[in-house]
Amino acid sequence: MAAACSRSLCKVGRSFLETPATARSGTASFLLGNAATHSSRRGFSSGGPGFRSRLVSSLRAGGGRVLGCAFLLGGGLGLYQTLKLSLQQHLAQEDSKVSGGSPKMTLYQYKTCPFCSKVRAFLDFYGLPYEVVEVNPVMRQEIKWSSYRKVPILMVDAELQLNDSSVIISSLRTLMISKEKSLSDIIRCYPEMKAVNDRGKEVTEYNNKYWLMLSEAQNADVYPAKGMQKEEMKWRQWADDWLVHLISPNVYRTTGEALASFDYIVREGKFGIVEGFFAKYVGAAAMFIISKRLKNRHNLQDDVRQDLYKAVNDWVAAIGKNRKFMGGDQPNLADLAVFGVLRVMEGLQAFDDMMENTKVKHWYRRMEKATLNHEGRS
Repeated sequence: MAAACSRSLCKVGRSFLETPATARSGTASFLLGNAATHSSRRGFSSGGPGFRSRLVSSLRAGGGRVLGCAFLLGGGLGLYQTLKLSLQQHLAQEDSKVSGGSPKMTLYQYKTCPFCSKVRAFLDFYGLPYEVVEVNPVMRQEIKWSSYRKVPILMVDAELQLNDSSVIISSLRTLMISKEKSLSDIIRCYPEMKAVNDRGKEVTEYNNKYWLMLSEAQNADVYPAKGMQKEEMKWRQWADDWLVHLISPNVYRTTGEALASFDYIVREGKFGIVEGFFAKYVGAAAMFIISKRLKNRHNLQDDVRQDLYKAVNDWVAAIGKNRKFMGGDQPNLADLAVFGVLRVMEGLQAFDDMMENTKVKHWYRRMEKATLNHEGRS
């Protein structure tokens, strides 16, 4: 449309330059007369009829040629801007093709949430670009537009909303492998279900969330050895259903650890000054009490560290001595899930104790390096 308008302006300009002076003066008088009429209506005319008559006379003496040049100049500038915009759009499309056409992704999160950490570990390992919006855990204004009130939430191209860490990971991994499918088609394979848990609270769950939606041939490429897929799904679910529930009782085990944990949460999270103060001291006290209830709910030992040590050593034993990762030479989705969950304890006493008293250190450092270097991008 801009190009068409520019061409029209050029045609008008040429007609002014090519038309005889007598015809030009009539046209110029008509245009100027209209302009003067509108100007006087708006109160911008400063010279009255005498001013207009002098200006019309000057146009009759050759001002039409000036108007023609003005139209040509305007049309030329319009065409230049149109071509410039077209070139920019073309270059942007070429850049998109070169980069694989990665969608724009925005992750709404709490930095210290293990489920959010899982998603970040996945995105970082595969080198997928994303922006982070830190959500205030008290007011949650950043996600007020969403009926789903938990994090993580991943927005794709500002249009498609993905909820639940495992659904996000499975959907994106499916898209990376099965390029003929659209993301909107893929997420329909993970239908939402409402249910009531054993405490009478309504919860949202998602079917199939540990499955990748692949063809038989694609599945054979991703999981070449027998049992690989089943093993990955088992340990991904283990990370969600068991390992996550060991974090809070361990990081809030004592009043000192609870205070240190909330100091870290406030420092890394999005809190106002007053909110931060209350979160640190009131929150620490509340979570110290709640952690005792969690210990009873999940039938943990009196020394909850022992449950953490056992879980982590069970994970290392499942990997075995002959593999760097559960995925072999490269991490699989189970590796990324377990690493994401454990990573939220970094900087706390529970993390230091785990690294010192279990066999997880070497695997953990390899995972750290793999995500930091985006080793899955290749």
